[in-house]
Amino acid sequence: MKKREGGSPDKYDIFIQRIDFFQSLVEDKRRLQSEIERIESEYSEKIRPLEDELSVVLRKLESNLAKLEGTPVSTAVVSSTQKFSRGQLGSSIKELLLSNPETSFKPRDIAEALNIKGSTVSLWFNKYGINDAEIERIPSGKEGKRFVYKIK
Repeated sequence: MKKREGGSPDKYDIFIQRIDFFQSLVEDKRRLQSEIERIESEYSEKIRPLEDELSVVLRKLESNLAKLEGTPVSTAVVSSTQKFSRGQLGSSIKELLLSNPETSFKPRDIAEALNIKGSTVSLWFNKYGINDAEIERIPSGKEGKRFVYKIK
């Protein structure tokens, strides 16, 4: 076999060059990943106290707003549901709809807002709310069997 001296590279030399190039790309990738991780950890260390402070301020705002409106603070989850008379339930539903005139509500959404059962709201709408001139009943879902409610 003949030895090559300084001539053009053979297939093995070319293969080694490609592997070296590939290896350098892998090293660059690892270096960039470690740099990104370092920057992300610095970012989270700097932003965490500000996020905590913001959440405290938001909780204070929420409690102060609840005091001004005279409604209970929604941060505590109450396991029992409230009980309304027929007239109280209707007025509570209307107040909710009036406070959000551009939004349409499902009975489940109204029930969550009033802390009562969804079936209670649905029954009220089917029995008494259907005749209410202020409440708009909009068909939705398959075949229009479900409804969303909005103030007129």
